Amino acid sequence: MERRMVVAQADCPARRVPDGTPVTIPRDTFVTITQALGGNYTVTFNGQMVRVDGTDAAHLGLEAETLSFPAPENDDIQEEQVWTALKTVFDPEIPVDLVNLGLIYRVEVDQATHSVLIDMTLTAPACGMGPVLVGDVEYRVRRVPNVQRVKVNLVFDPPWRRDMMSEEAQLETGMFF
Repeated sequence: MERRMVVAQADCPARRVPDGTPVTIPRDTFVTITQALGGNYTVTFNGQMVRVDGTDAAHLGLEAETLSFPAPENDDIQEEQVWTALKTVFDPEIPVDLVNLGLIYRVEVDQATHSVLIDMTLTAPACGMGPVLVGDVEYRVRRVPNVQRVKVNLVFDPPWRRDMMSEEAQLETGMFF
């Protein structure tokens, strides 16, 4: 994608790269889009890189990614919907979702507290995008009906290996051998 400048059409939630601190891009602010991967946007705002979730892209005058679920039939969290939400979170450098990359180790749903606990890892322990990816996971999973709390544990045991990727992801990235 070519760098291009856009004007925020409304106050836009974002997270600062790489620490994940929430920021708001005010309406009528010029930002430069530097990257668009997995439905998310990395933009330059006030001299800093920030990440805008694709579901908020309309705030930047771009087509928003939709993440919708059927109306819940009861107060339960549907675990398959959590997995669906997780499959919409993409690594910022590799255009593959976290589930197919093999980065999600565990999803635990607690119906009593309407919370979801997720254990995930990174492709490398020193990856500076860890806080941003954790924020992406929390943001998307909170959109699942009846989810009130999301806790993400960043774990490094077992260490990630490329054979943890789905075959489809390995083929897409050229790592299938």
